Amino acid sequence: MARHATASKQLTRALLRAGLTVTVAGVALGVGGAATASAAPAAAPQASDDLPVTGAALGRALHEATSGGLAPLKGMQLNPLAGTGVDPLDNVVGTRIADFKPISTAAVTGPLAGGASLDELPLVGSVTRLLP
Repeated sequence: MARHATASKQLTRALLRAGLTVTVAGVALGVGGAATASAAPAAAPQASDDLPVTGAALGRALHEATSGGLAPLKGMQLNPLAGTGVDPLDNVVGTRIADFKPISTAAVTGPLAGGASLDELPLVGSVTRLLP
């Protein structure tokens, strides 16, 4: 049993390392290609001219990579069971103690039970607008 657990952990780590290596190589190739494509031809390039072009290309590549990966996730419905009869988040529990304001779980589970996406959630939605 212990050998199986160790082999599984080693395989997981190896796959994670391979995935990270491929990701870093892809970003490096994408940034290098973007910097080469956006660089203007000059007769005598100077070392100080390389930094802004590379920084701008890196920023542009990072923005395009994150917007392409995060944009679909921000608009995707979080609760796949929303609107069905078997949705466990569709239940609301509330209580009132003495003459205090009543407390309910509707504020927390209501948007998820209604089929809200990440950018439609009350507190998280404003934060996701900062992402590309």
